[in-house]
Amino acid sequence: MDYILQLASQKAVVIFSKSSCCMCHAIKRLFYEQGVSPMVYELDELANGKEMERALVRLGCNPSVPAVFIGGKFVGRANNVLTLQVDGSLKKMLKDAGALWL
Repeated sequence: MDYILQLASQKAVVIFSKSSCCMCHAIKRLFYEQGVSPMVYELDELANGKEMERALVRLGCNPSVPAVFIGGKFVGRANNVLTLQVDGSLKKMLKDAGALWL
C-alpha cells in the first residue's frame, strides 16, 4: 500500500487503470481533453499489477480501477471524478495540484 501512495505522489495526477477497461479509458480521456497529462499505470501490463490491484482494494477502491489520485491524494473512482467534473470542483483541484496552469 505504501508503494501505491509513493507512486501516487510522484505526479500531479496519477491514474491506476487497465487497458481493457472502458471506464478507465473515459477517465483518462477526460483528463487529456482538459490538457492534463496524467501518469497512467496500466495494471494489466505490469509484472506487479495484481499486487498493486490488491493494494488499491485495501485503500477502499473496489473495483480497483480506475483509481485517481490528484496531488497525491486519493480522489476516487470514475463516479467520484465525474461528480467533481460536473460540479466544477475538478478544475480547481487540478489547478491546486499544479496539473493545470490556466
